[in-house]
Amino acid sequence: MAKYAGARTRPVICFSDVVLFLGGAFMSLILVWSFFSFYSISPNLTVKTNETSAKCSPEIDMKYDPTDPVYYDEPDLTYTIEKPVKNWDEKRRRWLNLHPSFIIGAENRTVMVTGSQSAPCKNPIGDHLLLRFFKNKVDYCRIHGHDIFYSNALLHPKMNSYWAKLPAVKAAMIAHPEAEWIWWVDSDALFTDMDFTPPWHRYKEHNLVVHGWPGVIYNDRSWTALNAGVFHMGNCQWSMELIDTWTGMGPVSPEYAKWGQIQRSIFKDKLFPESDDQTALIYLLYKHREVYYPKIYLEGDFYFEGYWLEIVPGLTNVTERYLEMEREDATLRRRHAEKVSERYAAFREERFLKGERGGKGSKRRPFVTHFTGCQPCSGDHNKMYDGDTCWNGMIKAINFADNQVMRKYGFVHSDLGKTSPLQPLPFDYPDEPW
Repeated sequence: MAKYAGARTRPVICFSDVVLFLGGAFMSLILVWSFFSFYSISPNLTVKTNETSAKCSPEIDMKYDPTDPVYYDEPDLTYTIEKPVKNWDEKRRRWLNLHPSFIIGAENRTVMVTGSQSAPCKNPIGDHLLLRFFKNKVDYCRIHGHDIFYSNALLHPKMNSYWAKLPAVKAAMIAHPEAEWIWWVDSDALFTDMDFTPPWHRYKEHNLVVHGWPGVIYNDRSWTALNAGVFHMGNCQWSMELIDTWTGMGPVSPEYAKWGQIQRSIFKDKLFPESDDQTALIYLLYKHREVYYPKIYLEGDFYFEGYWLEIVPGLTNVTERYLEMEREDATLRRRHAEKVSERYAAFREERFLKGERGGKGSKRRPFVTHFTGCQPCSGDHNKMYDGDTCWNGMIKAINFADNQVMRKYGFVHSDLGKTSPLQPLPFDYPDEPW
């Protein structure tokens, strides 16, 4: 993936220079200086005071947009999936060079993209559930400084259902040249560890990150070898071309029906005849391994997205494990501003979770819980489980995540199975009795 951030710079600290009066011989120099401020910024020095430091780094200038021509001025460039975008890396690089305030910190800058249907849900509680799922994503993005884009309209009339994500992701790439990653998250997936941040350093040589397992692709040939409901996509030409190829197996293709047959001929456990985005991506990895596998990271070390039936029954035990950490160390019980949440997450990581892999049986909270098969909007859930199991599981997982947010506001859900009322917390919770 093309990188435009350049070398990292050290934190910039603001301080006042003390002007030394040198004597009569230097009076003329001082008079010259008097025309300027006695205060200056040193961009290369760091001053630490106890455990805190002050930063005075250049801010992103969102009012600056020079008139120099960029790709937005090209009448032939389109946001739609029908026409490929060429030379995207160069176009993006030029835009960043003309907007230098966006370069610092661009390496892992992320825009989250999600969405749902444009019409009201058929399930009576579907709109309520989707609203809470979206609130969860907004909470996570606010805590970690990500932008978020929600699409509730089809950007191509034929690309509906699970295919709708590809037009939205492509449009987001063009709309956000300042972002290095586009993070798609399905509407029925939610963050159940609000502290965790992806290990971006693992992915720097890759352009797509999905939850999956190589052995299940190449040995088992299963359509569940990865899950395409949550992914990081690098904002680069490689990804633009992947979207073009991927889309070519979707409903816009005149060979759409044929692609469904091809997929089922290879992946025998595929349940339905239509070509779907997930099996299509697995097909590309399987048939063109040398092209795609080197640039696609199959993340299997933690719940990049985890199957809800595997996760939800254990959420109460996970809550107790984390409360025990807080009882053991007062630092984690200290009340603090939401803006500094990452500081306490880093402390917990170092003190209790260092070296702990995620996934089933881990001490970690599950990162993302994905309610695959539940269909909260339509209500047409998988027949292998009861609808109430889905809805009750969603409420429990949403409240589990919401408690991590509302702790910063002084309240929690005392019962994960009930949305309200929230209960105010004692001062030294959980060490102080409720």
